[in-house]
Amino acid sequence: MYLDNLDELDQKIIQLLIENARISYSDIGEETGISRVAVKARIQAMEKKGIIEEYTTIINPQKISGAVFCYFEIEIKPDHLSQVTDILYKDDTVTQIYRVTGRDKLHVHAVASSSDEMEHFLHNVIDTLPGIISCSCNTILSRIKDIKGLRL
Repeated sequence: MYLDNLDELDQKIIQLLIENARISYSDIGEETGISRVAVKARIQAMEKKGIIEEYTTIINPQKISGAVFCYFEIEIKPDHLSQVTDILYKDDTVTQIYRVTGRDKLHVHAVASSSDEMEHFLHNVIDTLPGIISCSCNTILSRIKDIKGLRL
């Protein structure tokens, strides 16, 4: 449904890359019935068009430390939205920022190495943001489902 504007081969290549981003061109070729060179050309074309943005390793900090995950719902005065998003974007504790429906609201995810670090972030960053109308914070206890990118 998301990939309707791509031909079947490109769709299959993307599905294989989602399952294993480290799969070789040769292995993709075997799965799709085209040559390694053709696979490489198709992948490079999709990268150039921005369909494929990056290949990455995702680390789950909960598995290696006592990380604290929170998300914030922040309502901001319209004239401060750009300034607030700039401040949050530059902070390493912030992992995701979404503009959501509603009156100038942001949905922000943050990860800290401890409760103390999250409290420091709250006190020194969130509490000092200009133009805040309201802000709620929720701690994420566990990850049940977390899909990166499109689901096919």
